Amino acid sequence: MFAVYASSFSSDDQLSGLTLGERPDPEVPDGWTTVTVKATSLNHHDLWSLKGVGLREEALPMILGCDAAGVDEDGNEVVVHAVVSDPSWSGDETFDPKRSLLSERYQGTFADRVAVPRRNVVPKPASLSFEEAACLPTAWLTAYRMLFTQGGLKPGDSVLVQGAGGGVATALITLARAGGLKVYATSRDEAKRARALEIGAHEVFESGARLPVKVDAVMETVGRATWSHSVRSLRPGGRIVISGTTSGPKVDDAELTRIFFLQLSVIGSTMGTRTELASLVQMLDATGTRPLIDRTLPLEEAEKGFAAMAGGDVFGKIVFTR
Repeated sequence: MFAVYASSFSSDDQLSGLTLGERPDPEVPDGWTTVTVKATSLNHHDLWSLKGVGLREEALPMILGCDAAGVDEDGNEVVVHAVVSDPSWSGDETFDPKRSLLSERYQGTFADRVAVPRRNVVPKPASLSFEEAACLPTAWLTAYRMLFTQGGLKPGDSVLVQGAGGGVATALITLARAGGLKVYATSRDEAKRARALEIGAHEVFESGARLPVKVDAVMETVGRATWSHSVRSLRPGGRIVISGTTSGPKVDDAELTRIFFLQLSVIGSTMGTRTELASLVQMLDATGTRPLIDRTLPLEEAEKGFAAMAGGDVFGKIVFTR
């Protein structure tokens, strides 16, 4: 079958190990099923895999991709949940110490077919296209958990989204607006600030600019470059929910004095559960909210999508179709 996979690692030229070609059909253990992929989407995780982050060299060649929507063996249209937990695990899959993502221990979704545990498929409503549904399992699920599970936000609350532009940030803005929140967003790029307004932000600001109000929560995916601003933007008792550090994890000033004096909370968030994915799908089906797709490419042109993400030339999700 045709697939896009990592054949080697490179920290200097990460795209050098990206390979397109034929790979064996997936092996299907007991309790697993195969999904014929109709659409899949690109994440920063796929770029990091090409650097060897979260992927062992002995696992190569590894088909990349965490996200997929397609048709299962019974002809059902489904969305694939990318978190694979240990068969003995019960409860929140994100806390399973033995968990992994597709494309780490198991072959990923950038292929004609992918094998997943049967419990990892969620019904896709007819109202969502395969391209839209393929955006959900990583970036949009991460955003949903950040806002409503870890952040505990409810209608009328206020939230700041740092670094509007990427898949998680655009999902945060769109979902926060759909959930009845007052949404503020920042970006260094004027065009991205304008787009953030279009997809649901109430007000936008340059990175680091002082907000007109202190917010209930900040959604943080940038890290070092925005950390101090995130802490200073919170009301007393507010909370930062962090799911990534694209600008680096080592902050210049952790703002510890402000954190303890204002009784702020710093909450980590990673991916989401199958149940949360099902709730996210139902929310989009009920509200008509849809993922923002930056561009759609055939899987055979995956290199163009990787290059765009590596260069930062993205607003929303990059989707590959079969």
